[in-house]
Amino acid sequence: MTRRWGPIVTGVALALTFAVLVALGTLNPSAKDADGADGAEAPSWMRKLEPGEKPPQFVLFSFDGAGSHDHWRRILPIADKVHAHVTGFLSGVYLLPDSRRGAYTGPGHQPGHAAISFGGSEQEVDTRIADLNDALERGHEIGTHYNGHFCTGNEPGGKQWTTADWNSELDQFFRFVQDGVTHGLQLDANEIKGGRAPCQEAKFARLAPALTEHDMTYDSSLTSAGIAWPRLRDGIWEFAVPVVKVPALGRKVVLADYNLWYALNGAREDPSRDKEFTEVTLDAYRAAYQAALNTNRAPLTIATHFNDWSGGAFSAATERFMGEVCVREHTVCTTYSQVIRWMKLQDPEVLDTFRTMPNAHVT
Repeated sequence: MTRRWGPIVTGVALALTFAVLVALGTLNPSAKDADGADGAEAPSWMRKLEPGEKPPQFVLFSFDGAGSHDHWRRILPIADKVHAHVTGFLSGVYLLPDSRRGAYTGPGHQPGHAAISFGGSEQEVDTRIADLNDALERGHEIGTHYNGHFCTGNEPGGKQWTTADWNSELDQFFRFVQDGVTHGLQLDANEIKGGRAPCQEAKFARLAPALTEHDMTYDSSLTSAGIAWPRLRDGIWEFAVPVVKVPALGRKVVLADYNLWYALNGAREDPSRDKEFTEVTLDAYRAAYQAALNTNRAPLTIATHFNDWSGGAFSAATERFMGEVCVREHTVCTTYSQVIRWMKLQDPEVLDTFRTMPNAHVT
């Protein structure tokens, strides 16, 4: 399918690779391997599994919004240090200065209205474009978080939108990206292959045709009971955000920062508990990782935001987890598109042996 384009609004990764010895039944991907972007040498783990060999434990760090300068400045050095690659799901209105907010009309809403802020001043948008360019140059992936962040409390949104509405959101998102390109954004729109719906609220049957119409290949909006392998649904790879038991709570929660915050104290600011929330979140990430590593080796999605909720407690947990997990043996911290690329190299029956295993659960 070809990309749908509306009227334009005005306005590699260096691969470090080396050979590793692979013992039958194990994989030891080096933390120094890059993701093998187009034209670069593929990392050692980007290959077909040997007979009896287990997959690497993929960890997918994804950041909704992807517009904060301060957070990009913190994440990029950490990712460089541990040779991780992340996915930023960009909110399209962050590329629109406040002075041009009228260029966006959310389905069912008035022009110039969104449930989140627009891009701020032109200088702030320029800074954001520079951050995105820096991330792209380092081999990170940019996907879509759509535009106005309309969900429960700001209806109509993802629960109500039709396929035509989702097409409108994506048409506008790609116009804003193209406009960003005219202002120096070095992002090829054809490389935007997936996204996450605001608040993870989307009727997949309505969203999937719009993704296909825009030549996209994956989504990470749905949830799964435990940590599950991506599955192809209506031509779209679904990377579900897992619902897992949080050790400190003794009950199951969607493994996403806001959901954890809400489960901990109703998403209320309480500085006296900031450090506690960091540790609880970090322990939840560790437990989910270990559950997947020890069982089905399904890719683990870490769904988070560039936010300062609870004094930055959840961002701190994510940053610490990235620093400790991405250097581990058998572990690859990479992007959604790279996992799809890896899956396409495998014999379907080999992947099916892992897909048919029970989802990984924290006990």
